[in-house]
Amino acid sequence: MKIKEKEFEEIIKDLKAIALQLGAEVRFEKGDFKGGYCILKENKVIVINKMANLQRKVMILSVALKELGIDQIYLTPKMREIINEMTES
Repeated sequence: MKIKEKEFEEIIKDLKAIALQLGAEVRFEKGDFKGGYCILKENKVIVINKMANLQRKVMILSVALKELGIDQIYLTPKMREIINEMTES
């Protein structure tokens, strides 16, 4: 699936909603790090480098959501395909 640049913002919004559904907070921070899923004081957190490009942000969110476990929740076929494609890259 080819994703257009302008679609990435909407995809990020949808991925953030999925993360919230799974009980994880999504934070965009500055710093020298790649980003990903972690547990901070018993809270599920996905940290994304604010300076990363949109495609990288989608990839980090997708990988983190896979780690959280998306098999037990409903995702639209399009979102499931995006997550699967981004985690295969």
